[in-house]
Parts: sequence; structure tokens; C-alpha cells
Amino acid sequence: MNTRNLQQVIRSIPTSDGAGVKLRRSLGHAPNLRLDPFLLFDEFSSEKADDYTAGFPDHPHRGFETVTYMLDGHMLHEDHLGSRGDLRSGGAQWMTAGRGIIHSEIPQQQSGRMRGFQLWINLPAREKMKPAAYRDIPPEAIPRVTLAGRVEVKVIAGVLTVDAQTIAGPIHGISTEPLFLDVRLSAGASFAQPLPAGHNAFLYPYEGRLGVGASDERRALAAHEAGILSTADVVERLEVSAEDGAAAFLLLAARPLREPVVQYGPFVMNSRDEIEQAIVDYQNGQLV
Repeated sequence: MNTRNLQQVIRSIPTSDGAGVKLRRSLGHAPNLRLDPFLLFDEFSSEKADDYTAGFPDHPHRGFETVTYMLDGHMLHEDHLGSRGDLRSGGAQWMTAGRGIIHSEIPQQQSGRMRGFQLWINLPAREKMKPAAYRDIPPEAIPRVTLAGRVEVKVIAGVLTVDAQTIAGPIHGISTEPLFLDVRLSAGASFAQPLPAGHNAFLYPYEGRLGVGASDERRALAAHEAGILSTADVVERLEVSAEDGAAAFLLLAARPLREPVVQYGPFVMNSRDEIEQAIVDYQNGQLV
């Protein structure tokens, strides 16, 4: 089986969002830095309360999905439809904004470490106006697999393939067929995973440094960098190793939509007319 290589590196940049939450943004910090169907990827990590306690007060979305995955901390989600979700360390939330939602994400701690990620995944045109939906995933619902060679994998979405066996995560049945793995490597350990033909994929090391690709073409990827992988029309595998000590990274892959993307802040549609309608609907209180 051929191996996918590291094709592009997108360095994350410090920025802030919401009511001043400090974070690092890689995918999405410029319109040309997306990877279909992935629109945006943020990492937030701080032990300073002033960096996160203001949270993300009420804000709208339309036309895509948001995935929040917490490593450390406690975040409360509420929306204008009456939904409420309690996101704790090790848990995740998969939200389909669809035709529209107005929600808030507010930290429930005044001290300690707040660390996690948020990913935006585009919806196909035919699904952009479907009703909003949620999947709150507690830590115990996320499979955790220990592999030979001192490797631990959490399967948030999609399927992990190990020795001809498969371990499925709690998220499935989504049009873009996403794969979302959290992988921890001990010093010197390596990890391999088949990737579906045609799927776009990227890596994001949040601790340590990775070597990516076959041994004769291996490239380094540092923490807080999004590494875009080469694409292929056949099933190929990813090969990753921990360099200079232990490492931890996220692996994300999905089927590209190959549709026009028109974005205006929290609205992502296929045409300018649809964006203008989203703005009007929001202003008139008719987003949903």
C-alpha cells in the first residue's frame, strides 16, 4: 500500500474569538487556507483564566457543522431552541447548524487548564437548510484503543483499522464520511492507518513533533502546525512517528464536496444570494 506524504504545512497563528478567548487558528485563517470540506480549525489552550472565561456568547451559524473536542476543562453549550450540553474533559460535541442556530459556549471554570479544539466541516448544498441537530458525546462513549508499540488512539468519528479489525467511533452516517482520531505516541513509537480513496486529510500535532510519510520521504511536522496530506484515488495509508520524545496529534479526514464556498463570518453557503438571505433571516429573527 502506498503512503500519503506531507504536502503542505499551515502554521497556526495566535488570534482571539468570541468575547476575547485566546486561541491558535490554522485552517481558515485566510480564505485560501481551507481543505475541502474542512473550513476552520482552532486550538485553545491556557491556564490563565483571563484567556478563556469570557467564552463565546450568543452567536449564529448556518450551513455547516461544528465539532468541539475537549482535552481539559468544562464548557457549557446553550441555544435559543432550549438545547443544553455539558462538555467536559475528554468529551466532544458534534453540532449540525443546518438552516440556523444561535448558541453560546461558556466555560464553567474560573481557574485551571482549558484545552481543546474546534473544527468546522462544510455541509453539502442539499443539507445546508436542514434543521439543527446535536450529538453530545461523553468521554466514556469514545473508544480508547491501546496498540502495540506504545500507541493510544481515541476514535471520535469514523473507523480505526488495526490488524484487519475495525473500531468505530460514536459519529457515523454523515455525508462527508469524517474520520477523527486523537493519537498519542510514546517516544520513538509509530502509527499507521489506511485513509479512504479520495478523502482529504490533515494532521495537527498538539504535543511534540512528528515525522510524516514513508521513511525515505519523511518530513517533520511541529506542534501547532496543520499538515496537509497528499491525495490519492486509491486507498493509501498514513505513516507517522514520534520524533524527539513523545507526541500527540489529531488525524482528520473527510470526503470533499467540490462545491462553491461563500462565507460571511458564521454563515457558509454556496452563493452570495444565500448569504444575503441568511443575514436577512438573522436580522429578522427567522434564522431557523
